[in-house]
Amino acid sequence: MIRAAAKRLHGHARRTPLLSSPFLDDIAGRKVYVKPECLQHTGSFKFRGGWSALSGMDPEKRSHGVIAYSSGNHAQGIALAARMHGVPSVIVMPSDAPALKIENTKALGAEVVLYDRDSEDRDEIGARLAAQRGLTLIKPFDDPLVIAGQGTTGLEIAQDANSLGIQNADILVCCGGGGFSSGIALACAADAPTLRIRPVEPEGFDDVARSLISGKIERNATTSGNICDAIITPQPGDLTFPILHRLCGPGLTITENEALRAMAQAFLRLKLVAEPGGAAALAAALYRPNDITGDAVIVTISGGNVDPAQFAQALATLP
Repeated sequence: MIRAAAKRLHGHARRTPLLSSPFLDDIAGRKVYVKPECLQHTGSFKFRGGWSALSGMDPEKRSHGVIAYSSGNHAQGIALAARMHGVPSVIVMPSDAPALKIENTKALGAEVVLYDRDSEDRDEIGARLAAQRGLTLIKPFDDPLVIAGQGTTGLEIAQDANSLGIQNADILVCCGGGGFSSGIALACAADAPTLRIRPVEPEGFDDVARSLISGKIERNATTSGNICDAIITPQPGDLTFPILHRLCGPGLTITENEALRAMAQAFLRLKLVAEPGGAAALAAALYRPNDITGDAVIVTISGGNVDPAQFAQALATLP
């Protein structure tokens, strides 16, 4: 499915490179390779899953429109993919999502329905609207076609890592519900089996890390209250968790301050704009080096959709 998604994405998604900087290597104490999905269409890897889901859907079913729920990156990926396919989209977004993500989703042609993270259930809202309007629900991570689309990132990482002779390295992946991590894990298990995928989450929202330890799906106590909004989800997915449990190494956690500092370093050293959740994996590589083994590490910058004020806050962490 991942290879089929790659064929459908060809000519539509950007193939992002692996970047490096000696300055980042010095901070991390090892070679750091960065996969900048912040350069992808809509500013995140989510376009891959959005295009995969819509392009792999039955045309008649697709013509009635799609619905999704997201804090912003899946929202934009689905909105653009739907517009490119000429079909309507409805996106259910938390009211505390970054203003830029809400505005961009609307600008891409989607109808946005806002909800409160702590008092309303986005699954219920999405299911109800889908039934009322005849829309097809595309979940942000617990959908086979979405996972396959995100997994195309892993095919590219494996190809580049093999070309560079990178072996026995950790791949750190910014992780919410696990669609990105599980897709990359599946791709690398086939094409670069010596690389180990490790999910990275914010402290206090480490449901995947805890689930990997317990062997069962664990849930976060809250679903808001952290700047890494893009990777805050209630719990791992029913589809993603078995993949993560089978193929991933231990999870890592980072603080909000570490995310901000990683954003600043990405800009200073690679000229990349990352959002807090999108910088989580880089933060772990730079500021949690004792939790990583090997002479090299590969990290994803999963998104760059950050409000200007928050980006300024990140840059203020520079000496």
